Amino acid sequence: MPSSTVCSPDHTGTSAPADSFSTLLQRVIFPRRADPMAVRALYLDERLAAARRVWPPAGDANPHDVDVEVTLASPNARRVRALSRTSAQVPAQTEVSFAAYFNAFPASYWRRWSTLRTLRLRLDLEGAGRIDIYRSKADATQIHVHGHLIEGGRRELDVELDLTPFEDGGWYWFDISTEDSELVLHSGGWHAPVAAPGRAAVTIGMPTFNRPTDCVATLRAIGEDELVRSVVTAVVIPDQGVNKVRDQDGFTSAQAVLGDRLRIIDQANIGGSGGYARVMYEALENTDCEQILYMDDDIVLEPDSILRAVAFSRFARSPMLVGGQMLQSQARSRLHAWGEVVDRRRMRWNKAPGTEYDHDFAQHSLRETAWMHRRTDVDYNAWWMCLIPRTVAEHVGLPLPLFIKWDDVEYGLRARAAGYPTATVPGVGIWHMSFADKDDATDWQAYFHLRNRLVGAALHGTETRPTALLADSLKHALKHALAMEYSTLALQEMAIRDFMAGPQALFDKLPTVLGEVRARCAEFTDGQVVDSQELPLPAAGRLALQRMLNPPTNPVMIGATLLKRLAHQLRPIDPRAQQRPQLALSRQDARWFVLSALDGVTVSTADGRGVTYRKRDPQAFRSMLARSMALHRQLAAEFPALRKRYRAAAAQLTDRTGWKRVFDA
Repeated sequence: MPSSTVCSPDHTGTSAPADSFSTLLQRVIFPRRADPMAVRALYLDERLAAARRVWPPAGDANPHDVDVEVTLASPNARRVRALSRTSAQVPAQTEVSFAAYFNAFPASYWRRWSTLRTLRLRLDLEGAGRIDIYRSKADATQIHVHGHLIEGGRRELDVELDLTPFEDGGWYWFDISTEDSELVLHSGGWHAPVAAPGRAAVTIGMPTFNRPTDCVATLRAIGEDELVRSVVTAVVIPDQGVNKVRDQDGFTSAQAVLGDRLRIIDQANIGGSGGYARVMYEALENTDCEQILYMDDDIVLEPDSILRAVAFSRFARSPMLVGGQMLQSQARSRLHAWGEVVDRRRMRWNKAPGTEYDHDFAQHSLRETAWMHRRTDVDYNAWWMCLIPRTVAEHVGLPLPLFIKWDDVEYGLRARAAGYPTATVPGVGIWHMSFADKDDATDWQAYFHLRNRLVGAALHGTETRPTALLADSLKHALKHALAMEYSTLALQEMAIRDFMAGPQALFDKLPTVLGEVRARCAEFTDGQVVDSQELPLPAAGRLALQRMLNPPTNPVMIGATLLKRLAHQLRPIDPRAQQRPQLALSRQDARWFVLSALDGVTVSTADGRGVTYRKRDPQAFRSMLARSMALHRQLAAEFPALRKRYRAAAAQLTDRTGWKRVFDA
């Protein structure tokens, strides 16, 4: 049974006990005033169910004695008004639920990974109204836990809650309802019943490359939040771009708040892995931090996520990585992924079983999304936001010198193999551009995807001969060839050759690989982004395209279509299509069965800033596919030996000494 107390708060500047910060797990927070309306759904559920069970009056906490069932008006005509990031006014005759992404408490994750068996909900309230606390089960069944009346004046509600029933899933949250008068929530939070072990001392690292505006905005968000600032030991910014962070408007004021905790390090562009390696190197060598928090430079930060990640790490049963989730910066009520796993046969990442990509909280609330109530376990967390305890970094080492792509995946797999799991914790999140808005599978980044997948397979794959990975790679090579993506084929050829050069080549190529990859990509028209206004209008219109868009849907149709398209690759090209595109395709319509029937076509880029002009080249089709098949056969034969070489070199590739040589150079 939960216990609760109501008492007058201490009005010396805080409504919480003096030790509240040492027990704080998660603050109740509200959207910024400048946030779009859809973002409110991440903080508040203002679309309550039409039917709600009403439990006994205040003081009777028995969750089994249901009195009546009533119908409530929905949605509410009145809305909660945020007074600050941590306080709000609930108008009279209003009902609002805090069963929302940033304010519900992910109890099952704390049950699984932390030492806690109970927690406390503390609310500093003024006015009159009712507080109802609910929990959910793994199947999303909702259970009323506690109800309490607030009858005027300023009071603190302090409720103890049990974490035992959350083995497989479930959340805690609370609802507020008012009748004839308003209720003000001055502050609130979910707390541990005991002080957190260890120290809250985090070094935040954000490698940056020509994103000074975003980086300064994140620095300001860190510095402006007093609680966040109090746990920050250092903020390390490896600045690898030409447009420097220190030259950006607003940097001086951000620097003034953070003081000597802010450390800008100018270094050559050695990619994300080089930037994150520098962060970890500086944190271990030059700070006494207990936690190292990686974040991307182009995020929008919810500052409380830092406190939540640090608290989760401190209360963890044993050292582990704590990951934050990625909300989409261009559609901010949408969540990119709940958690991700790795298929170590094919070396592909994917959403965790039972979850979905691209969930919109403005359309489907947490309460009504059943799969979100079951705990999700992951293999790794991407480095848009990921906390790594110092003890893990000292044991496991620095990131691999992969430049970009797969460094975070590999680190998560490496840490797991060493006994350090990863938890992706709901409610710990940032906003970042969705990967659906990038062309990184076919542009210059395709090189890093394949080379680094191969490195990952050598170090962590389950097969001595990566049959599934090579079959997958060959299938995509054929697909790229049919889609006239010859630059992608050329980059994949480079990737395989560079992987077969051995592990030492990773460090050797780190300063030069980006230039080499971009130069190779630019040799092909499909690797060059141009302005569509500089090209002739396409010869055919939308009607001709519409007839081509229906995909083959069964094995017989797919096979027949593939044979027709392969036959088309052997025919002479239409020279007119080399000067004037036959069609102009959106990226969404650029499917292999459409492209492979054409001789010249423009395809828009993911960011909408231009197009690539793809021109069929029968000679390139034949020669590049032949080389790809030969390389894959060679790779299959040499992979067992390469696997041993990469595993033998792993310690040197992740050692501080090797990275220091790169930094010094």
